[in-house]
Amino acid sequence: MSSPAVSPAERLRGLKPDWLSDPKVWRTEVLAGLVVALALIPEAISFSIIAGVDPKIGLFASFTMAVTIAIVGGRRAMISAATGAVALVIGPLNREHGLGYLVAAVILAGVFQIVLGALGVARLMRFVPRSVMVGFVNALAILIFMAQIPHLVDVPWAVYPLLAGGLALTVLFPKVTKAVPAPLVSIVVLTVMTVGAGIAVPTVGDEGTLPSSLPVPGLPDVPFTPHTLTVIAPYALAMALVGLMESLMTAKLVDDITETRSNKTRESIGQGVANIVTGFFGGMGGCAMIGQTMINVKVSGARTRLSTFLAGAFLMVLCVVFGPVVSDIPMAALVAVMVMVCFGTFDWHSIAPATLRRMPAGEIAVMVITVACVVATGNLAVGVVVGSVTAMVVFAKRVAHLADVTATTDPDGRTVVYRVTGELFFASSNDLVGRFDYAGDPDRVVIDLSDAHIWDASSVATLDAIEARYGRRGKTVEVTGLNAPSADLRGRLSGELTGAH
Repeated sequence: MSSPAVSPAERLRGLKPDWLSDPKVWRTEVLAGLVVALALIPEAISFSIIAGVDPKIGLFASFTMAVTIAIVGGRRAMISAATGAVALVIGPLNREHGLGYLVAAVILAGVFQIVLGALGVARLMRFVPRSVMVGFVNALAILIFMAQIPHLVDVPWAVYPLLAGGLALTVLFPKVTKAVPAPLVSIVVLTVMTVGAGIAVPTVGDEGTLPSSLPVPGLPDVPFTPHTLTVIAPYALAMALVGLMESLMTAKLVDDITETRSNKTRESIGQGVANIVTGFFGGMGGCAMIGQTMINVKVSGARTRLSTFLAGAFLMVLCVVFGPVVSDIPMAALVAVMVMVCFGTFDWHSIAPATLRRMPAGEIAVMVITVACVVATGNLAVGVVVGSVTAMVVFAKRVAHLADVTATTDPDGRTVVYRVTGELFFASSNDLVGRFDYAGDPDRVVIDLSDAHIWDASSVATLDAIEARYGRRGKTVEVTGLNAPSADLRGRLSGELTGAH
């Protein structure tokens, strides 16, 4: 029986994004974009200060990054903008050579990211262990919280009740209705209170001057010479790697929260395109922002590209059109939102006593090292790299002990059979040489590898060394039971790993 025909109108409806056909989704995405835009303003200004550039450079970057990545990115609802990690990398270049070189480095970093994305760098994410991911998330929550502390020190006493009120609204308002994001309600209520009552507290306007016009595209003001390339290339490569690391880790986190998959290769290339666009508009570049992404995805419930696009669009509208109003928003309102983001981002289950009692010590150590490195350096990429390397060392040490050797001598005493079990690689094979009785064994030695697998050249070299030791005593060695990949590797490398042939 043939299936019923599908009309062109029904096919068109199937291709339309959810936010075009569902008013509820539209409302969620629009309000989420507005909340994120409000939260982006002080962050972008702060990161501009870190990079040593005018605040509008960071705001322009956040606008172009968000709008561009909404179109070309591989992870829906993820927010990309100017970030502290990128600011830390390119700040020294701006201080030493000026804004023109910084902008040129941003464009080159985008080119590097496109190349790395096309080469499949996103596939390396599969080697990031869960313990590193948990450490990454927890460290991020700590960093976001630490970034709020300056807004709570040496401030008027009215900031603290405002902060408490903002936290209460953010927690309690969803129990009344979830139609409007609680962070937006908190920001509006606290702004109306402070303006109406004339309460003097730090505001967004105190962070820096908001731009009054849209960015204009242009070329970086640098000499196009090989010397310029040698100056900016190291900074551009560092920015490309840090930006990709942070973006791909954030994308993986959003995948877990939304229970959907993202295209990491497209995201890598998209980050490069967004940075190139940002550079040509005079921005300081950026990458995925996990704090604002959590506001968008976890707090506000956004799931589509519309929220990402509107976050960037609203950012410019708020700055250019509603600058005076936005400048009156108390920083306490935005700090309250970010504190709740910290609380929701931190994986509290990972530090529960019951979890720590059951978790292997090595896993806990990897998580703690990841957190410590990120908090100490302020660089998420450093923590992920150090944590991943530590996890590999812990894994190698654990697996190294799984290789075992048992010896059985034939009744006639002429042959001894060594049965080797486990995975043979650089860590486990190093101890293998000492497991044989070279002087006491009979003239014929059989090494049975039926229950083993050879993974690397170190293991092949170890077998060659064992044969050589027996050979110097006039004894013969037969290696049996090799599976096809192990036999192929040994066939190609045996006898070729030392100078003696």
